[in-house]
Order: sequence, then structure tokens, then C-alpha cells
Amino acid sequence: MREEGLLTPDVKRSQLAEENRLIKLPLLMNVDKKGADIVDNANLIMVTSAVSGEGKSFSAINLAMSIVAERDRTVLLVDGDVARPTAAKRLGIDAEAGLLDLLDGSIDSIADVLITTDLPNFRVLPAGRWHDRATELLASEQMARLMTEFSTRYQDRVVIFDSPPLLMASESAVLASMMGQIVMVVAAERTPQHAVADALARLGDDKIIGLLLNKYRPSLGNRFGAGYGYGYGYGYGHQSAADAASGA
Repeated sequence: MREEGLLTPDVKRSQLAEENRLIKLPLLMNVDKKGADIVDNANLIMVTSAVSGEGKSFSAINLAMSIVAERDRTVLLVDGDVARPTAAKRLGIDAEAGLLDLLDGSIDSIADVLITTDLPNFRVLPAGRWHDRATELLASEQMARLMTEFSTRYQDRVVIFDSPPLLMASESAVLASMMGQIVMVVAAERTPQHAVADALARLGDDKIIGLLLNKYRPSLGNRFGAGYGYGYGYGYGHQSAADAASGA
């Protein structure tokens, strides 16, 4: 993980660790219903982007690792990018079965596909085998029941979904409808403003939506706060904004 530039749980002080502390703070406040807005299923957090290549999987893993460092939280990372799953592989997990197998009935129990890790409060659910009706499976009653179990079974659990890009896969809109919070990763100087607007338009007004500006490189004349390279803005519905960010 460290070789790929990802946050590792043994690192207590680093620029990446500090950046992700700033990102997770408002999210966890919303989970605890201490934020400005209160929504259902605030512990279900989807990390997505408008298009591919913006760093959403990188951001999802780092956010998960940062929350894992909390003493009173357990984290489940779901590889929800079922068309192009990468999150589990980046963590060194090579498992064929996962979420889609659970939804299509190939696997009976979530315990059979849930991956335990060296960290006692961290679990991973891989995407599973490719399925030509992935969108329908994600919109099924089985998925709704699974999401209810995710959000209510453990009071201390935070579930992070690495989702497909909003403008490139229909599965992302289905997943978004079930979430309480959505973090949309935007690549600095790369993602057109209209693409961000179009992606936000696909989300419901009943979500807490945050924009995370990624891959930002401050100029020599703008180094104030450079140690906090991620910018994270959050709000209710589409009233989100982002400041400045960095990452890979």
C-alpha cells in the first residue's frame, strides 16, 4: 500500500494522514448526527466521480484507512465499481466472489465473501464476478435488504462504497439512491465544470454531497496550507463546494 502512495494504518503523522483527517471529520459528524444536516443512512458513504481517472478508488481506500484509525469505528469497504473493480486488488486482495455473487444467489451468506484483514476493525467486500445484469442486481430487493443490514446491524460501522463514475455507468445512480452521504472526487485542472454539474444532477436532493478536489498542485506563490492538500466541501443536496486538494 505504501508503495502505491496509499495511507497505511501505522502512519500517524504525514501529509496524507492529515489531509484525510480533514476529509473524514465532517463525514463522521454526519454519521453521529452532529452535522448541519441529518439524513438517513449517514453511515453509508459512496465515493465516486464524474468520469474515470479522477482518483476515486485511491480516495476511497485512504478514507477507509483514516476511519479505521478511529478507536470506536469499524469500517467495511465495498468494491462497488462492479464493471471495473480495482479497490480490493489495490489492497492485495485477489478474490473472485463478492457482492454480485451474493446478489444473484450464487453465494448464500455474506460471511462467505467478506474478507477479513490484519486490522480487526476493517473488512472488505469485493465486487464479485462480472454479471450482465449488474444494474438490476444492485436495484434488487436483495440489495435493499443488504443495505439495511449494512446500516443498522452494527452501530459503530461505517460502510464506504467505491462506486463507478456517475457519467459512465448506470450502476452508480442506483448505488447513490441508497446512500446517506456521497463524496464526489474531482480532478483539478482536468474535469470540465459541465461534467461535474451533470454528475451532480444525477444525485438526489436528500443526500449530503461533498466535493473532493484531487490532484491539486499549489503554485509557488500559493503555498499557504499546502500541507493540507485535499479540499473538502460538503452540504445538503447540491449546495456543495470544494476548496483545494492533492493526491494521486
